[in-house]
Amino acid sequence: MPFDLRDIPLDPKAEAALAARGLEYRVVDHDDREALEAWVEADRRGFHEGRAHAAELARELTVIADRRVIGVYDPTLDAPGTPVATAACWPSGLSVPGGRSVDAWAVASVTVAPTHRRRGIARAMMEAELRNAQAAGAALAMLTASEATLYGRYGYAPAARIATIEVDRRRVEWTAPAEPGRVQFVAPAVMRTAAAAIARRAVARTPGEIDRWPGLLDRVLGTHDPDSERSRGIRVARYDDRHDQPQGFVVFRLRPDAATHEVVLEFDFLAAATDEAERALWRFLIEHDLVSKIRGRLRSIEEPLPWLIADRRAIGIGEVSDHLWLRILDPVAALEARRYSGSGSLVLDVDDPQGYAAGRFEIEFSAKGHAEVRRTEPGAADASARAARRSRPAQGLGLRLGVAELSAIYLGDVAPSLLARAGRVVETTPGSLALADRLFASPRTPHLSIWF
Repeated sequence: MPFDLRDIPLDPKAEAALAARGLEYRVVDHDDREALEAWVEADRRGFHEGRAHAAELARELTVIADRRVIGVYDPTLDAPGTPVATAACWPSGLSVPGGRSVDAWAVASVTVAPTHRRRGIARAMMEAELRNAQAAGAALAMLTASEATLYGRYGYAPAARIATIEVDRRRVEWTAPAEPGRVQFVAPAVMRTAAAAIARRAVARTPGEIDRWPGLLDRVLGTHDPDSERSRGIRVARYDDRHDQPQGFVVFRLRPDAATHEVVLEFDFLAAATDEAERALWRFLIEHDLVSKIRGRLRSIEEPLPWLIADRRAIGIGEVSDHLWLRILDPVAALEARRYSGSGSLVLDVDDPQGYAAGRFEIEFSAKGHAEVRRTEPGAADASARAARRSRPAQGLGLRLGVAELSAIYLGDVAPSLLARAGRVVETTPGSLALADRLFASPRTPHLSIWF
């Protein structure tokens, strides 16, 4: 989606709704340093973070320079220049099954001050971002949710989960063959040069990952503020293959456990462009001496590690949670972007109270997993239109579902038949669920390994 974010006009519906409550809805001017710093302060306050020091503030200002930054202001406050609500958005690629990418609209930094709750601020901002996403030509909107109950009302649904992996170092015995390359320690500044290319390849191979931005890698590696206490505790290891080509890296820290006085190795960023690199980095991590436990956060719910060691009970998988939430806006573009596990024909009757994705869609899946999607009935959102679609049975195998359910099955994280068991998908023709389960299954488990 090549365009200038500044070309998107201020959403008039959100502006009017908030003005009726005495609030001002604005796009923050990227040339107004004072306004941007106030926005960053409000955003950090919303996520219970301390005020940014100089280096951190500089990094955050660099990151939001490429985003559309929204603030809601209360002119009656003592500090009217600090927003009482924030949001940021930008176009980004989302990796989908088949190694391809779909145009998506990322929404982040959604906060509302506790002094201004129950005034319709979040609703005005979230509905505005759906309109902005559609205007930008995005097939879907996406976010990572700190709260699980807020975003469903706008059509979002969880589409990829995360887990925390804990390994008892004392019980681990590696049984898989050694990889032909080597792992070596590298300085964060040295790793920064190759990090972007490795991250791009790692993102492309995993459904649910999104495009990385430079400021993210600077924060992960600590290169934006190398002398800070956090950055000085960072260690980086890189895997090079047999041809000395970098294929993966991990960023980790060693922390004393206050309860046991033992050392815990923790990481939340491991990027592997190949399975070989992933295995080699896992082996490097779990074979540290003087370490009692390895803890990996933001990991996939399906890791290869249990199949690489002798005692799989040395591994604990906990804190499994929803992470990436999707909201499909254009079913034709979204469904045609990914690849499917087989061939067949399916009709989807999609309900969408906000109208974006509503309609009947006939899909032909080729033997190579390509989909050709045709919208055969208009996407009206009103109850009479939904009733009319239901009264006209689809020809062939079909399902009836809401936009949230379509978004949930899109990457293959949940099977349509499971949602049918929960009463959220209806099989309109016998055999449709079995076909849909097979088609939407992803060869690689969806996973997003960052927050945004």
